[in-house]
Amino acid sequence: MKPRDLLLALAIVLVWGVNFVVIEVALESFPPLFFSALRFFFAAVPAIFLLGRPPVPWRYVIGVGLALGVAKFGLLFIAMDHGVPAGLASLVLQCQVIFTVLFAIAVLRERPRPAQIAGITIACGGMALIMLDRGLSAPLGALFLVIVAGASWGVSNTITRYAKPQDTLRFMIWVSAVAVVPLLVLSLLTEGVEADLHALATIDLSGIGAIGYLAYVATLFGFGVWGYLLRQYDASTVAPFSLLVPIVAMAAAWLLRGEEVGVQQAIATVLVIGGMACTVVRRTPRKAAESGEELELVSR
Repeated sequence: MKPRDLLLALAIVLVWGVNFVVIEVALESFPPLFFSALRFFFAAVPAIFLLGRPPVPWRYVIGVGLALGVAKFGLLFIAMDHGVPAGLASLVLQCQVIFTVLFAIAVLRERPRPAQIAGITIACGGMALIMLDRGLSAPLGALFLVIVAGASWGVSNTITRYAKPQDTLRFMIWVSAVAVVPLLVLSLLTEGVEADLHALATIDLSGIGAIGYLAYVATLFGFGVWGYLLRQYDASTVAPFSLLVPIVAMAAAWLLRGEEVGVQQAIATVLVIGGMACTVVRRTPRKAAESGEELELVSR
């Protein structure tokens, strides 16, 4: 990877890691579903007038919009609003890798490798440690919502593999547009018109900054550059950088929010990330004319 592109990859890791802290701060001022709707509105609405629809069937755009935009982010925001700390949320959410592999086995009929089975077992052990850690302040019900959000992300990954969008940025913009109306309707039904209007009436610079960060930095910049890197390099070169996101998020939560990481949670972090790494890459046979080894992405 060229030095410039390496810096871009690390910039995305930083952006997506800090993203969890920004969400946590924003939820102090916004109802979770309403904030998610605002995030996708500002990410999508200005851009869809400049970019045409992605060259994939609408069913895939709608499917990913509902699974990723509504279910994954809606549940994640609700869970964080109910007490899941930013760093812990970023770690537990990475169970999406496990669900992606499981859905690929069940739906796409992919055959699991021993390393995948071992990786899933190790990562599940880490998740169990998190659930058993009584020092955590997060309610178990809220942690369960993060796991369901991870499963929803796995569903969206499976749909995306069917869709195979060539333009990741344009695809993400239209996915964001699909998510706006369902999130807004759910917010009005569950959080109430009064709460949403109060959030808008009392919005301050931190709230505006949070919406801007999630809409333009984390979504448009993050996914746009991620798509660029995937077009320039093998997916196996780019995808492993996502495993650094929970580490950055937990460090940011510790530095900016005072979120403590105990010994048991640290061990769980190593198990989860190590297990996910086993499911993400594999060695492929070495060709006779090649002296190096190639890594093939099996899920992300």
